[in-house]
Amino acid sequence: MSSNKNILKAFYLILISSCLFIYPIIISFKKDGTFWKSKFLTVNKDGSITYIPDENGNTIPDFSNVGYHHGLIEIPDIKVVKNLNPVQGDAGKAIQQAIDEVAALAPDRNGYRGAILLKKGSYPISGSISIQTSGIILRGEGGVTKLIATGKGQRSLIKVSGKGKVIEVKNSRVEIVDDYVPTGAKSFNIASSEGLKKGDRIIVFRPGTEAWIHDLKMDQIIARDGTKQWTAQEYNLSYERQITAINGNKISIDNPIVMSMDKKYGGGEVFKYQYAGRLAENGIENMRFESEFVGDVDEDHAWVAVEFDHIENGWVRNVSSYYFGNSCVSLRPGAKNITVTDSKCFDAKSIITGGRRYSFNNEGQQNLFQNLETTEGRHDYVTGARVNGPNVFYNCKSRKTHADIGPHHRWASGTLYDNIDTDGEINVQDRGNWGSGHGWSGVTQVLWNCKVSGAAVQNPWVSGKNYAIGLRGKKLKGRLDGKESGEWEGLNQSDLEPSSLFKAQLKARSTK
Repeated sequence: MSSNKNILKAFYLILISSCLFIYPIIISFKKDGTFWKSKFLTVNKDGSITYIPDENGNTIPDFSNVGYHHGLIEIPDIKVVKNLNPVQGDAGKAIQQAIDEVAALAPDRNGYRGAILLKKGSYPISGSISIQTSGIILRGEGGVTKLIATGKGQRSLIKVSGKGKVIEVKNSRVEIVDDYVPTGAKSFNIASSEGLKKGDRIIVFRPGTEAWIHDLKMDQIIARDGTKQWTAQEYNLSYERQITAINGNKISIDNPIVMSMDKKYGGGEVFKYQYAGRLAENGIENMRFESEFVGDVDEDHAWVAVEFDHIENGWVRNVSSYYFGNSCVSLRPGAKNITVTDSKCFDAKSIITGGRRYSFNNEGQQNLFQNLETTEGRHDYVTGARVNGPNVFYNCKSRKTHADIGPHHRWASGTLYDNIDTDGEINVQDRGNWGSGHGWSGVTQVLWNCKVSGAAVQNPWVSGKNYAIGLRGKKLKGRLDGKESGEWEGLNQSDLEPSSLFKAQLKARSTK
């Protein structure tokens, strides 16, 4: 009996010793990598997200309400109403004629006129194809449908564009009365909600002021030939939003504030607007684009494969471009709620310098770029000057890069770079006197779980922060000395949870 007790005692000692040995390994394993979580937000058991505010109430914004119909409607498969086969010689005239014929059709109750199917084969085009009517989809049969931009001349091969601009509804402007509206907020107080209702489209207007530019030090850019200091009137920012609720004089909006609004810098206002002439429900899909060229540095050939402007709720999917000088897809300032997905931009041909090789370019609002791939680009996933978010680049890859990804110049606000994999850099910084005086490239720029060769992520002097969370690569000091580091967390630490902020935010919408 005593022998059995000794054996049992020895067993327990071995078990306890094993636990003491294994326990710190488990703790270390969890601490060092597996499923670590950001201090800026918490994903709850039901999938909802709790955002952790800073001392001023600012949070990382909700980026989920972007893309075609804010991601609430799947991109549809529209019925074919016109078939085209390859023709001898220039096919541009035949394609344009088909577009014009479909434009004359009455739209259905969802706004679609129909799809034009380009059957497999090659379609040489010496000029440009223009879609200026809503509800028209141009579709190929995949990579076997090739649209070839022939001859010389920088141009967009396909241009989908309405017309017009934001027009303020008279007597609808009202002041935001809160002293400070933080980044991430979806509601705020106004002087009076009279005349407003749920569903109204409004502009959230944030004025540029000399005081703000001075505190941002953008009137102090070290000058070289052509450098322009920032001026207040150039930085009046207009964010398109829709009212989702009204409670007294407090209004709620569909997409968050992506740049804090502070009374000391002019506060903000809202007004109703119209955008007559803007297109809707247009798509380009399932085809390959090529540009003719005469050498690797040829500049006299097609520049952009697909350009969108003055359009809301459209898409580009499953396309590829080869040998263009600038972009596969370029969304201009009037493009809103566009989804660009499952597409590629390969082997650009141009001089490798400024103004070229912006593989997937965004200048619009509430747009989604996802599942993309590039080679030989400069600024592959990029925003331009004064681009107002939210906007998202998700699950995108770049190889053989010649410059950096990110906000290119002049104060883009509210962009998520989520799971970007590049052999180059992603930078969010004061670009100083590059270009004509780019200065601070952006605010509320969030890099989430990205893989890079290096990244410079800095905070501007005022009006917000930039984030590098779960970034794998080298932390760079940036172009200029003396700049404040951005919000870095988990550098070179894998297994961030959630692995995608964008996907987690999409899931969280279903819990509301």
